[in-house]
Amino acid sequence: MSTLLKSAKSIVPLMDRVLVQRVKAEVKTASGLYLPGKNNEKLNQAKVLAVGPGFTDSNGNKILPQVKVGDQVLIPQFGGSVIKLKGDAEEEVVLFRDSEILAKINDSA
Repeated sequence: MSTLLKSAKSIVPLMDRVLVQRVKAEVKTASGLYLPGKNNEKLNQAKVLAVGPGFTDSNGNKILPQVKVGDQVLIPQFGGSVIKLKGDAEEEVVLFRDSEILAKINDSA
């Protein structure tokens, strides 16, 4: 899925879906050298931008998402629904199911 929208704020995830934006790889090495754009790899770390309300399972239990807006998470290298945003620089956000999120990252560790 590839859609062109104005901003991530216009996207409201439904059910157990989570909208994330990948963290960009460093373009400068520790020694100060700048890396060309095509050599930057996609990281599997992302920031949660929006979270759906959850869903009700077949037993009537409310299943809430495990993450909240602002969380840093690990996502699969592939998968999700990519959404392209137009603006000054074209950006991408990705929509995953909550169950596809691999882990939350705690900065306090």
